[in-house]
Amino acid sequence: MEKIQYKIDVFEGPLDLLLHLISKHKLNINDIPIFELVEQYIDYVRQMKESDMEVASEFIEMAARLVYIKTVSLLPVHEEESEELKKELTGELIEYRDCKIMAEKLSKQTDGFNHFEREPTVLERDMTYKRKHDPSELLKYYLSVVGKKKIKMPVPLEAFSTIIAKKIVSVNSRIVFIYRSLLKKQKVKFSELFVKSQSVSEMVATFLAVLELIKANKVSVDRKDEDEFISFCNRGEK
Repeated sequence: MEKIQYKIDVFEGPLDLLLHLISKHKLNINDIPIFELVEQYIDYVRQMKESDMEVASEFIEMAARLVYIKTVSLLPVHEEESEELKKELTGELIEYRDCKIMAEKLSKQTDGFNHFEREPTVLERDMTYKRKHDPSELLKYYLSVVGKKKIKMPVPLEAFSTIIAKKIVSVNSRIVFIYRSLLKKQKVKFSELFVKSQSVSEMVATFLAVLELIKANKVSVDRKDEDEFISFCNRGEK
């Protein structure tokens, strides 16, 4: 198969290009010489790039597909897979070729128009419901429909007010709070950190902040009498 030399044409897609190569070199579409076809196809795509033409991704995808089929064909253990891949590609090419032939025939029958028309067909409609249902099943769905009517759609914004109103407190903000408290006093009673908490979220965030600071060896907890006190760790401590 001699190296092709032709001007760069525009093809509708990779299958269109493959058909062109098969027709140009009079290849048998039912027994494609995949090794030669790969070289010709890739050579054409390369010429498209050299001519600064935009190469659609589908052309690159087909090139990869052809190279894969060629690679599998070189491996004896994958002969069956290779034949299956070639058979699949051949089927697509034959189907695409037949569609092109039919499209050309139809284009010659349009008498200058690009569309066909026909008189509308009147379809008879039988509105009789012919399915049979158990009475209990009908009652079940009836009650389901009645229940849905009680739900106001769309759901009013007031329904989300309790969710939106809840303030989410971050652990970082409570770490800052603890630092400020310790800067004012050398020691802070553990229970005092929760006295002014306005929500469960704030209390949980405060507790997690204390755990984070202890883990980072920034603060320590000492017990005196019945109370626990939090203070900064000594710089010498590790």
